[in-house]
Amino acid sequence: MGVDDDAPGPPRRQFGEEGGLLSYGGYLRLPELLAQQRPQSQAPDELLFITIHQVYELWFKLLLHELEGAREAMFGGELWLARHLFRRVHAVERVLVEQVEVLETMTPQDFLEFRAKLAPASGFQSVQFRELEVLSGLKDERYLGSFRHAGEEELARLRRRLAEPTLWDAYLTALSRRGLPVSDDEIMASLLAVARNRGSYDDLWQLAEDLLTHDETAALWRMRHVQMVERQIGTKSGTGGSTGAPYLRGRTRLHYFPLLWELRAWL
Repeated sequence: MGVDDDAPGPPRRQFGEEGGLLSYGGYLRLPELLAQQRPQSQAPDELLFITIHQVYELWFKLLLHELEGAREAMFGGELWLARHLFRRVHAVERVLVEQVEVLETMTPQDFLEFRAKLAPASGFQSVQFRELEVLSGLKDERYLGSFRHAGEEELARLRRRLAEPTLWDAYLTALSRRGLPVSDDEIMASLLAVARNRGSYDDLWQLAEDLLTHDETAALWRMRHVQMVERQIGTKSGTGGSTGAPYLRGRTRLHYFPLLWELRAWL
C-alpha cells in the first residue's frame, strides 16, 4: 500500500536530505567565499594573512549588527535584550583578541616575503572598524579625509554613522526614561545615583557595565594588535603611510565611554 499524500496527519518534513532544496555549501555560498583569498605573491604565509583579516571583517560585520540591535533595544526600553546582545558582543570581541595569536605564528621573516605587495593597503583603511568606533562613540569627521580609497557606498556608510545616535546616546535615553537627568551638568550625579542605589537601578548599572566591558575589550584588542605589529615590523612605518606601531599605541588610550571610567573616582 502506498502513502496517501492527502491523508490527515503531520505534514511531511521538507528539510535536510529529505527536502533537497538547499545544500550546506549553497547556503553559505562557499564557492564564492573560498574564491576570495587571492595572494599577490608566492609567499606561503600570505594566505594566513589574508584569511585572518577577512575573518576579522566578518566579525566586524556581525558586531555592527549586534551593536545596532543593542542600541535600538536601549532606545526602546528593552534593557534585557540589550544586555543579551552585549553578551554576544563580548564573546565575539574575546575571539578577536585571541585571533591575534594565530597571526603571530607568522614570523617577521615570513611577513617580509610579501609585505611590500601590500602597500598602500593598510588595516587603517577598514571602513567597518571605523564604523564600530563611531557607533560606540568616537565621532571624528576628520577621518572621512583619510578614506580617499573608499567607494561612495562606504563613504555614505561612514557619513551615516557620524549622523546617527551612538550607544552612549541610547544609554542616556535609558536613564532619562527612569527619570534621571542627563544634561552635561547632571549626568555624573545620575550615574552616581545608579551606582549607589542598585536596588532601584540594577538593570541600568548592569547595562553600564556591559558598555564598559565593550570599551575595555576593544582596548585590549588594540593593545594586543599593537604588540603584534611591534613583534612583526618593530618601528617601521605602516604600509598605509602611518607611523605604524607608534600610531597604534597612541590609540590604545582611547575610551568610548570616558564618564563610566571617571565614575570610579567618584564612588
